[in-house]
Amino acid sequence: MNKKIKVLIVDDSAVVRKILSSALGKYKDIEIVGTAPDPFIARNKILQFKPDVLTLDVEMPKMDGITFLHKLMVHYPIPTIMVSSLTQEGCDATLKALEVGAVDFVAKPSSRLGSDVEHVIEELYTKIKHAAKAKVRVRQKDKVGGNGNNNHSLSTDSKAPSSIQNKSTRNYTVFKGTNKIIFIGASTGGTEALKEVLIKMPPDSPAIAIVQHMPEMFTKAFATRLDSLCSITVKEGKDGDSLIPGQAIIAPGNYHMSVRKNGAMYRIETNQDSPVHHQRPAVDVLFDSASKYVGPNAIGVIMTGMGSDGATGLLNMKESGAKTIAQDEDSCVVFGMPKEAIKLGAADKIVPLNKIPESILTLLKD
Repeated sequence: MNKKIKVLIVDDSAVVRKILSSALGKYKDIEIVGTAPDPFIARNKILQFKPDVLTLDVEMPKMDGITFLHKLMVHYPIPTIMVSSLTQEGCDATLKALEVGAVDFVAKPSSRLGSDVEHVIEELYTKIKHAAKAKVRVRQKDKVGGNGNNNHSLSTDSKAPSSIQNKSTRNYTVFKGTNKIIFIGASTGGTEALKEVLIKMPPDSPAIAIVQHMPEMFTKAFATRLDSLCSITVKEGKDGDSLIPGQAIIAPGNYHMSVRKNGAMYRIETNQDSPVHHQRPAVDVLFDSASKYVGPNAIGVIMTGMGSDGATGLLNMKESGAKTIAQDEDSCVVFGMPKEAIKLGAADKIVPLNKIPESILTLLKD
């Protein structure tokens, strides 16, 4: 018999604690070992019950979720899933939490009844199962302050270096082969992984199109924060946007994104067709369009994430002549999507996260 996953629920709302503990407790492979209304009680219960996974509210009294998470990652790292409100403040705080060390997040339901709650519970259950097997990034005391910020912090008060301010006024040197386009897909662990890749891309990099599994509002906040850190421009995509050198476009939450050839230009299209692999946006949708319209001028990269989204699409890209890269197991938070792509033979190269930018730039010179 498989061991049950021990879960501790931390939320200041008694109603939310009751809903989550009751709903998750119905799964045979989940054991709710306790609930806590604030981080101080949570600390004691963590030491007492030693949970495998923590669900953590972002906004709580006495100590906010980000400060508590930072302390936790330094002293007692546990796979943690943030439970966040769909507000601008909630998005910003969640992205900080992912940087500090949270494995994943779910958005709180807009109501406490019906299908909205059921969807969140199903999503949370799936993420708990993957989080229990995920690699937790251990934080050092001198690397991150109590508010979760560091030199590359994805926070609203981050100040971009002067060298990357006023991007719209820069004159780009055309990178060799501007007809090249880089396509990237990621899920669990992808926010930090994408940051590590994009901050190393030169300002005259070929156009980049990205699918990161995220809900609405979060993708815009994520793009804005990356834009403050990177030499390239990073934005949330809109239907009809052109793919141009020096710019990365992130698929908007709840919309599939694909690429189409329009004369000498490539443009993106967005739609709300049915989810693929339970995802919208889906990596396979983007990669399949790349194989059809960009072919050998494309570079495909599949990164950390649960499930198999993007694996078939990356294989299609490879078969159309594209160069392909998969992130290796050791550097993934969850080795799901890259693993499935590698099993299909879809990856030309398998490299650690810190070598992905270098590998992309090398392929661009070929």
